[in-house]
Parts: sequence; structure tokens; C-alpha cells
Amino acid sequence: MVYVIGLAAAIFLGVGWVIQQRIATRSTSDGLMSVKVLLELATSWLWWGGIAAMSIGQTLSAFALQYGPVSAVEPVLVVSLLVALVVSAIAAHHRPQLLELAGPVVLAAALVVFLAVSNPRANRSSDPGFHEITLSTVVAGAVAGGLAVLAFAVHNRARRIVESGMLAAGAGVLYGLQDVGTRGVIVVLQHHSLFYLLFTMWPWVVLGAATVGVILSQAAFRAERLDFALPPTVAAQSLAGIGLGIALLDDQLTASGFALAFEGLCLVGMLVGVVLVGLSPVLE
Repeated sequence: MVYVIGLAAAIFLGVGWVIQQRIATRSTSDGLMSVKVLLELATSWLWWGGIAAMSIGQTLSAFALQYGPVSAVEPVLVVSLLVALVVSAIAAHHRPQLLELAGPVVLAAALVVFLAVSNPRANRSSDPGFHEITLSTVVAGAVAGGLAVLAFAVHNRARRIVESGMLAAGAGVLYGLQDVGTRGVIVVLQHHSLFYLLFTMWPWVVLGAATVGVILSQAAFRAERLDFALPPTVAAQSLAGIGLGIALLDDQLTASGFALAFEGLCLVGMLVGVVLVGLSPVLE
């Protein structure tokens, strides 16, 4: 069930990514992150359609997180990159060449093997305290903020590819934190009331990570093309979500030496697949 819902979430997320990028690159406002840019984007009904698609995708991923750990859902959401590739190819009336299919094949194979070998399992009684949540949030926020600062540090002194990639990776880290926060909300509601949830940090983690993540992703889309903005987002979200899920929510993976070696190779394989998919000309 978790994988079926996760795939449905990936479909909506992929469609939402493509729509938002196409609208964001048409903006004529100066700067990458400003209120003026967001106000201009908000006047486009198509941009809101992209936001709606992403919202549906995030809602479906939240449902998936009710049935499985973050470390199982995050790898499946990588499929959103393949969906973006297909949608872009259809919009451009482009038939992918043989070499362009290497990325999807590598990504799909690495994903299936990772899930089969790691057998992700959720700790449904995990209840991290205030200090653990604060520390994880600060670390993730610092990584995302550091990437954004570096992105603007290279502005006008290097190609915008670097700027776009760093902003996108920062957004991905925050999206991973958002998914972990969503899982945290679900765990709390399974053991406590909604009133109790309001006095935990989880709702604020989800709200803050989602808001800043959207701002960074829109900036990445405006900085460069989809092939430079989307792969870093997808890769960083998956890695951050898996790492934070294990560290904060005590998600469990098969931990034998043989399994860990294969899991590491599969994660590298997924990153290679993400890069290969991003090289497809239809994502430009």
C-alpha cells in the first residue's frame, strides 16, 4: 500500500514541478527570492495549478507515511523525476533516444534493489523530545541556509548552473525535513490528541520547512533550467529524508554488513540515475 500511494504522490509532484518551473522562468521580476517575484507568480492560474498538483502529491505522501517509514517513502518519491521527464517529453513532442532511457533504467533498478535489500521498517512508538527535534531542525536548516548563501556568493562570478543547483539542493533538504515532520505528526496523533499535537514542535517544523522549501525551489527554477534545478532537489530530499528518518524517528533498515554495502551502492545508483535523467534535453 505504501508504495502504491507513494507512486501516486510522485506522479502529482512530477507534474507540479514541471508546471511551476515553466511559469517561474517566465517571470520578469528582478532577483531570485523576493516578495515581488512571489506576487507575480501568484497572479498566474497555471502556477496555482502546479501548487495544487504539488499539494495533492504532498497529501498523498502524508498518507503513504501512515503506512510506512520515511526511509521507504522517500526513495519512491524519486520517481517524480521520471514523471517530470515524461511530461516534458510529451509537451515537447519529443521521443526519448536510447541513451536517454539509461537514466530511468538505472534509477528504477537501484530503487527496487534498495527497497528489497533494506526492508525499511517504522518504529511506531518513536517519540523524540524537544531537544532532538530542535537539533535536527537546526542542522537541516543550517545546511539549507548554507547552500543558499553559497548560491548567492557565486552569483555573477560563476555560471548560474551552480546557483540553481545549490538552491535546489537546499530546497530538497527542507522537503526531506518536511516529510519527517509529517511522519512525526502522524506518530503523535496515533498516541495523543490533536490538542496535544499543538504543543509539540512538529506542526511548526512542517510549516516552516514547506514554506522556505517552496521559496528556495522557485528561486532555483528562476536561476536556471529544469534539468539543473529538479535533480538536486529530488536527490537531496531523498537523502535528507532517509537520514533524518533514521536519526530522529528511529526508522530501521537491514543492518548486516552485506545489506549495508548493497544499500550504499543502491543510493549511489539512484544518484547516478537522477543525474542521467537530468541530462535529458527535454528537461531543459
